Amino acid sequence: MKVIKLDAIDSTNEFLKGLSNKQELENFTVVTAESQTKGKGQMGAVWASEASKNLIMSVLVKDFLSNICQVYNLNIAVSFAVITVLESYKIPDLSIKWPNDIMSYNKKIGGILIENSIKSDGTIISIVGLGLNVNQTDFENLPKASSLAAVCNKQFDKEELLFSIMDKIESNIKLWKQESDFLWSNYTQRLFKKGIPMPFSDQNNQNFMGIIQGISPIGKLQVLLEDDSICEFDIKEIQMLY
Repeated sequence: MKVIKLDAIDSTNEFLKGLSNKQELENFTVVTAESQTKGKGQMGAVWASEASKNLIMSVLVKDFLSNICQVYNLNIAVSFAVITVLESYKIPDLSIKWPNDIMSYNKKIGGILIENSIKSDGTIISIVGLGLNVNQTDFENLPKASSLAAVCNKQFDKEELLFSIMDKIESNIKLWKQESDFLWSNYTQRLFKKGIPMPFSDQNNQNFMGIIQGISPIGKLQVLLEDDSICEFDIKEIQMLY
């Protein structure tokens, strides 16, 4: 595993994407930064991070996805890897808020953004970005954010976390063919608010009640509605109100 350490960068995802376009990189090449000015979240959201306090990383994944319909498999492998490592650190009340926010209690402590590109020969290259709030404790104007330090009242070694997470991501990807059912099941079991009646909002800002049941094979959220039907939603189609 090759690790490229940067002091400051606009986006580790963009840096790694550009590097992979210019040269052949080994699988699981990692880029980390002490700070980034244009960190990205889902649907164009900005990921803000206090310099030198958090784990900011992107990893190149090759030779895993063979079909664009399988892209959610990588979300499963990566999200479950992060959760497994954090559980080993005794981080309390962990869950995954669909599609891939890492939660402790009702607060977001991390987010994953996966960007896929299809090469001319049909192969799929993935850039997996992870922002994990580690030692930052000031979240003014971010009422739904927290960190490992905030929930555990102690500081953590970011580099140790990086290598632990990378080991688990590699392990999950290599085990996928034999363990995909196990990984899917464990991801689903850890879904934030699964099985609990929750308010949601749709694209038209109409509120409704539903109960999260699971995830479809292509990564849509399956929600049981009040009329006992199960509806599947894409990320742009629904927002949980909590």
